[in-house]
Amino acid sequence: MFILLWALLGQSDKIIETRYSDIAPKIDGFIEEIWQQADSANDFIQFKPYEKGIPTDTTVVYLLQDKNNLYVAYRCHCRQNKPTVYPGLYEDYVVLYLDPMASKNTAYFFQTTISGVIEDGMMLDNGLNTDASWDGVWYRGVKIYDDRYEVEIKIPFKSIRYKKELSEWGVNFARYTAAIRETDYWTEVLLTEQFLISKFGALKCVEPRSTGYYFELYPEAYVRYNTISDDEEIKPSGSLNFKWDATPQTTVNATVLPDFAQIESDPYALNLSQYPVYLSERRPFFIEGFDIFRMPSLGLFSIVSLLKVFYSRRIGKSMGDESVPILGGIKLTTKSEKFNAGVFGAYTDEYRDTSNTIIEPARTFGVFRAKQRMPGNIDLGTLFNGMYANQDDYNYVVDVDGVLNNPVGKMIFQAAVSDRNRKRDWAASMGYSAMYKRLLMTSHCELVGDSFDVSEIGYVPWSGRKRIDTYNPFWWTYSEGFVRDWTIGPGGYIVQEPGSNDWSKVIYLATWPSFRNGQELLCRIAGGPYYEADTNYLLRYMYFETWQSGSKNWWGTYLSCSYRYNYSRNILAYQSMNEFWGGYRVIPSLSPEIESYLWVEWDTTNSILAMTLVMTPEITYSVSRDIELRIFDEIVALIPETHVADIALSSNRLGFLFSWNFLPKSWFYIAVNDYRERVDERLQSKYFISAIKVKYLFYF
Repeated sequence: MFILLWALLGQSDKIIETRYSDIAPKIDGFIEEIWQQADSANDFIQFKPYEKGIPTDTTVVYLLQDKNNLYVAYRCHCRQNKPTVYPGLYEDYVVLYLDPMASKNTAYFFQTTISGVIEDGMMLDNGLNTDASWDGVWYRGVKIYDDRYEVEIKIPFKSIRYKKELSEWGVNFARYTAAIRETDYWTEVLLTEQFLISKFGALKCVEPRSTGYYFELYPEAYVRYNTISDDEEIKPSGSLNFKWDATPQTTVNATVLPDFAQIESDPYALNLSQYPVYLSERRPFFIEGFDIFRMPSLGLFSIVSLLKVFYSRRIGKSMGDESVPILGGIKLTTKSEKFNAGVFGAYTDEYRDTSNTIIEPARTFGVFRAKQRMPGNIDLGTLFNGMYANQDDYNYVVDVDGVLNNPVGKMIFQAAVSDRNRKRDWAASMGYSAMYKRLLMTSHCELVGDSFDVSEIGYVPWSGRKRIDTYNPFWWTYSEGFVRDWTIGPGGYIVQEPGSNDWSKVIYLATWPSFRNGQELLCRIAGGPYYEADTNYLLRYMYFETWQSGSKNWWGTYLSCSYRYNYSRNILAYQSMNEFWGGYRVIPSLSPEIESYLWVEWDTTNSILAMTLVMTPEITYSVSRDIELRIFDEIVALIPETHVADIALSSNRLGFLFSWNFLPKSWFYIAVNDYRERVDERLQSKYFISAIKVKYLFYF
């Protein structure tokens, strides 16, 4: 009964058909006569700023196909608002969403702005999360007319994964009008549900007939210049990467001698906690297939984060100014309607210091991941992740996880066992989220054994921690007025930190109003008795954030202040972090931006001990929709106490990137990264890297 009800609730009654054409339309932004034979959709529904409202302007979408490609055309009328043209995200755009596996859980998205800038990726967890790392081969054409603009899209079937013999896919369309910040969808999207793949419409009569294989090969070349301790080194290097879609459902990726060479440097972050900073993955080989290897999530307002028992940044990890060299890696992933799986291996070389002492031995890494959709709307997954250096130096973890959906909520769970050099232990995590009328109920429980250790393969640095969270806000939505929606409510958690026998107890109150002009505001205050670092104290915490984005400017600010233990200085005192980011589009092609952080540390007498300032100005210039220049400068400075006049630069990182998308999925890059650190009262070069990278697509 529950399963039938869930299926009916998640179903859309909208249907569109893709019709076969022997004549391919020209992808130039002009909807010619051939499109008249296509089926069309025009009954869009407004999502923002007025939920369920009638769109301000009409949008019509047409679909065709031939044996090799899917064709989609948008005719966007602009009788009420002139199109906003600024290369980038804050301009008018359209989006196509496709679920070619009919999974109702994962979908592709293809976005085209009115200036022709494209973006693509994957929607995950029934639409609650996005992965923009997927990069597909597809084509678009855009033209602006007096009363409308038109977009044509061509998607080769061999560029995406689809289930053979499946003639009905999930589909949705979207249009964004920047002048009035309006978002319209073909199938209804509700604020309390957010964007759900399970509510897509049906795309019928799809018949992919393409044959052959999709093969991508690209070399990389780097020249690295280092100046360390007055020693100079010029180090050329090269690597080879390839991707092969062996079938519409199976892909092989490989890399040989990759040198990431700090080109995508991690931003500076002052860490005052007892745990290492979590760094996002930036390396293309490890990003590919991310949706298969990741842990499940609850999405919006979620306080739940399952244990990261696989953390790819452990492979080829950073060692000061350099990184452990990766000799090679290979990955295979496969997808179907109900089953996804992936396996990959990587081998890293030994790393030696300047005295030729081995700091890191050569290591072999291996990961296996599988996920299966079960009857009853249950997803089950398993993961094995391991590292082997020798019989006395190894680390592995076995994980079982899953998702249980029901008509009113969603539960995720996880259990794992680790072994680090014959030392074994277990960990578990579970979360639940449900909406009852206006009340959102979320809870989370996490237990980590004292000897649970994935330090060489995952990110769970809090061995021995036990924690229970709950967050129960009320959520109001408004069909009229300045406020669009508002959440407010209490939350709290109890936690037993590693090495402590006492439980810390913290409660908080959070509020999040959202306004129709695009501005958001988030506030939280918290407090409670806390036990850690062989001390106990009254934790106090305050958090404030507000942001707004528009077609010509965007900004945001964040402020947090807390009374807690400072592990960097081993004192119990106040600390705060302040952030500001903003940008302004001077002309359609030029955008100066800035991001700044200010960390403030107090001592035990509540006097300011030091302030750390990080400023990163950046300029982006779009030569055309396919060519872009980017320059940034990360400035890190230390201010002793409140003596602003004594400010001293700690480091400076200057970066330059030229990128040219000369063919679909084919790129030419020139990158420069100059990093300097303060030594003996002056900035000295730590490394200077210049790199040329070419990525070229081959089909056969």
